[in-house]
Amino acid sequence: MLQKPESGALPIPQAEGQDGGRDGETQALTASQEEAPSPLLQESSREDLGAGREEGAAEPALTPKGARTLAAKALARRRAYRRLDRAVAELVQFLLVKDKKKSPITRSEMVKYVIGDLKDLFPEIIARAAEHLRYVFGFELKQLGRKHHTYILINKLKPLEEEEEEDLGGDDPRLGLLIMILGLIYMKGNSARETQVWEMLRRLGMRPSKYHFLFGYPKRLILEDFVQQRYLNYRQVPHTNPPECEFSWGPRSNLEISKMKVLGFVAKLHKKEPHHWPVQYREALADEADRARAKARAEASMRARARANQRAGIHPW
Repeated sequence: MLQKPESGALPIPQAEGQDGGRDGETQALTASQEEAPSPLLQESSREDLGAGREEGAAEPALTPKGARTLAAKALARRRAYRRLDRAVAELVQFLLVKDKKKSPITRSEMVKYVIGDLKDLFPEIIARAAEHLRYVFGFELKQLGRKHHTYILINKLKPLEEEEEEDLGGDDPRLGLLIMILGLIYMKGNSARETQVWEMLRRLGMRPSKYHFLFGYPKRLILEDFVQQRYLNYRQVPHTNPPECEFSWGPRSNLEISKMKVLGFVAKLHKKEPHHWPVQYREALADEADRARAKARAEASMRARARANQRAGIHPW
């Protein structure tokens, strides 16, 4: 499966022969990667942060005019955040398309074709795009030249499990997408409505039924490949009108993929430790203990069989 995310900020290495200093843009990029949590798998995180700052403060009485002003400001902030999210998703897709030609990508191209009048937010936008590229698609964004602000993508995707490499084709972006879906399911209490999965894809800049050059048709990939290969279960939710369907981990995922590794992946996206989610953390610990016991039983059985064969004069060669 996916490469284990490294701790700390995402590096933007210098090209060989350049000095070790960083310009303001590179410093801002690294700083924003260290501080800003990823929006992936989150719901209303910014509103939650705002609520945390207000917690414990006495609520002043608002006049009708003041309430309207406050509501208008909140709406403007939500629109600004949505626009920023959209710019990040569009930049990710732009970088992936440009990478197919294997030619360096310049800041001026990104501003001209994607970012536009949000160019003052370029460091934050490219930092978040770099996180998406690394954790979801397995690419590392590297800055080649500080003078001309040129970038390239390096494929860094490695599987979490040896078995996954064989079953899903090795260094394959589908592995990242599968882990994202499994993470969403796990954080939602081991099942996620179909609409929640499609919404996550949209936040990643994909439309479920529209062709994507890396994944083909994402909806078809999920419903046919992932479900048929038993990485995901897909069923109708009882007593829903209109009918709704949901996803859960399939038997293949339960056998091959550790919940602790998925929780660690989600924690890296949110820049937190796994125990930040106590319910999921306890479940992951129990899963690790079950896996350790199953492995110990299998090894004990193999040793017992080997001793029995030795006594019977049967050799493995």
